[in-house]
Amino acid sequence: MKKVGLFYSFNSKKTTKLAGIIHKAFSGFDVQLINVDDVKKGDIPAFDNLIIGVPTWFDGELPNYWDELLPDLEEIDFANKRIAIFGLGDQKGYPENFCDAIGIMAKFFEDRGALIVGNVSLEGYTFEESKAVRDGHFIGLPLDQENQARLSHGRIENWVANLINEFV
Repeated sequence: MKKVGLFYSFNSKKTTKLAGIIHKAFSGFDVQLINVDDVKKGDIPAFDNLIIGVPTWFDGELPNYWDELLPDLEEIDFANKRIAIFGLGDQKGYPENFCDAIGIMAKFFEDRGALIVGNVSLEGYTFEESKAVRDGHFIGLPLDQENQARLSHGRIENWVANLINEFV
């Protein structure tokens, strides 16, 4: 497997915990943990495969650290990059925009040539609307630490097993 960068904010406690589980699930592979708060423009394209960790804030918004970084990445060509996205959301508290950040990030990277990998079934989730849903599945891994924390570890294990086959 080519070089993998796992990008997330080290200051986001729940995202950090889940990124640690993802990193551990990639045991035996070279996956580098990268603090998105310290990322420079050239850091992200240095990886062939990227895993992006992004919680959905408020009513379907990106966290400030991603919102502020994306303009710096707008001119980068992500063709030949495979990107998997995991996101945190709250199905009960925000059912009308559950894990929207996954969809926002996927569109950003797709618009710049990336291939988004790591689709997940809608089964087991209860929500009204999500920008992360496309063609009857999630285009990344939604995790709900507020209502389904006990399911996160198993969902991550399954997701990573699939990513190992999708990352080249």
